Amino acid sequence: MNQIILTGNLGEDPKEFFTPDGVAIASFPLAFRSGKDKTSWIKVSCYNKLAELSLKCLHKGARIGINGVIDQQKWTDEHNNPRMGYRLIANQIEFIKTDGRGFTKEEGAEAENENVTAHDDVPF
Repeated sequence: MNQIILTGNLGEDPKEFFTPDGVAIASFPLAFRSGKDKTSWIKVSCYNKLAELSLKCLHKGARIGINGVIDQQKWTDEHNNPRMGYRLIANQIEFIKTDGRGFTKEEGAEAENENVTAHDDVPF
């Protein structure tokens, strides 16, 4: 079973990318507590509508909850060394605390604790 639930804060504004097929991707680092006095980081990727909402509404410092799966990535760096890392592919994001960015005035009041789900939104 590969199911991860994390709560944390964005370390940067989401960045936008596209697959060769034109699928929208939003990516951002998420800081979360991994011990009493330890903060860890993981890269988060969102696809399609969830990516669009993330780009529109999230910002550095926003506090969110994420439900998703862990994906292992392998690549070769510029010095031809094999590298490996992990990312969290988001299936659901809960907006816990944002500055209301991307919401209309009426939606801004409802932005806190907003729950956004992307079922079958991951393009693979």
